[in-house]
Amino acid sequence: MAHPPIEIHHPRRVEHLGIWSAGALTFKAYGILAEGSAIGDDMVAMAQSILRQEVVPRARNEGDSNDLGFVFVHPGALGLTISAHWWCQGSVLCQHNYRRVYGATAPLDTRDRPVIACVWELALINAEQEAWRATMMGPVPDPQAYLNRPAGLETV
Repeated sequence: MAHPPIEIHHPRRVEHLGIWSAGALTFKAYGILAEGSAIGDDMVAMAQSILRQEVVPRARNEGDSNDLGFVFVHPGALGLTISAHWWCQGSVLCQHNYRRVYGATAPLDTRDRPVIACVWELALINAEQEAWRATMMGPVPDPQAYLNRPAGLETV
């Protein structure tokens, strides 16, 4: 017996928020927006703080960082997701997620709830791996070309 979808797919707009630096890392920043949602200055400040305070130390501890990645801020239907990704060892994508349900006082513990991404976020992650492969995995890696190639997604 087929179950009805838990959530109906509605396209979401992807907005390029620029290039952000945090320590040795440089990120392409995105917003993923459902209809009627917006990225507020408070969300941008929180994302940049998470990059500096949580992601930079994790990248340093992981080692072999390529010092490039991407981050997205996604005010979804149930809560806010800030997901940072950075490349290491030339072809490995690392991830750090922050998820907080609206109205909650604390974020979800991602160790107890090992969510990777929602369907809209996965489309952006895929676009970024294609950009990485095209610009950084050829005979001459080109970090500037990677940074200058934002995901060309209007909706996901």
